[in-house]
Amino acid sequence: MNSTDETHRNGEMGKVGGTALIIGGSGALGSEICQRLALDFDNIFFTYRSHADRAQALAAQLQCAARAECAPVDVRDRNAVENVIQEVASRFGSLEAVVFASGVNIEQPFVSQITAEQWWEVIESELLGFTHVVAAVLPVFRNQKRGVFVNIGTFGTHAYPPGDALSAVPKAGTEMLCRAVAREEGRYGIRANVVAPGIIAAGIGVKLMENTFSPQMWEQQRQRIPLREFGQPRDIAEAVAFLVSERARYITGMTLIVDGGMHL
Repeated sequence: MNSTDETHRNGEMGKVGGTALIIGGSGALGSEICQRLALDFDNIFFTYRSHADRAQALAAQLQCAARAECAPVDVRDRNAVENVIQEVASRFGSLEAVVFASGVNIEQPFVSQITAEQWWEVIESELLGFTHVVAAVLPVFRNQKRGVFVNIGTFGTHAYPPGDALSAVPKAGTEMLCRAVAREEGRYGIRANVVAPGIIAAGIGVKLMENTFSPQMWEQQRQRIPLREFGQPRDIAEAVAFLVSERARYITGMTLIVDGGMHL
């Protein structure tokens, strides 16, 4: 554990305590978010859709910082989502933050090439999946009179890159849903915000770099970024940690774009 980690654990930067639930916590971004929030929360519970061995290894790794558990959940299954959220709230006694980092492997076809099956897969997994989570969590948050949603969106809803419709269109819906929650549920002490990553050199981002377009094209993209580098998972995790903390207590209905300035 480095000095920054020790500072967080000693509470000098404001330990949140309580429980954080990360939906889709075993992916490249999700696992980094779990590790970062374990520094601030007493309990981390995350879900995964596949790769149980990887999820269990992450849960074991998190134990050095927080109590950590995980369970397989398909967000397309409304009953499964409701059951796991009820289990988390019951087992830990409260639920302070919910992060939606679930998603599917998305290719980069142009709109004219997208099939109905591709649209349905991503809309069902991301947009409808998020609605299932929101519907199940709101009664818990209302009963507590507090709670924070953070949805992982995309900078593509603010500066659309050609070929990104499969990602950006459903995430535009989840972004709007966060604004709706912020507007309607703020009276109950509930906040909802979005973290919108740019090009992240991990997970799906790495696969796209390896399999889509040429190295020269990706270098051109990097040069377009004012900070001249692609993002890292920790950049997204730090943004999430800020938005779920008391430092962001008066921020709701907002989208924090974390893209090195690429959308400008």
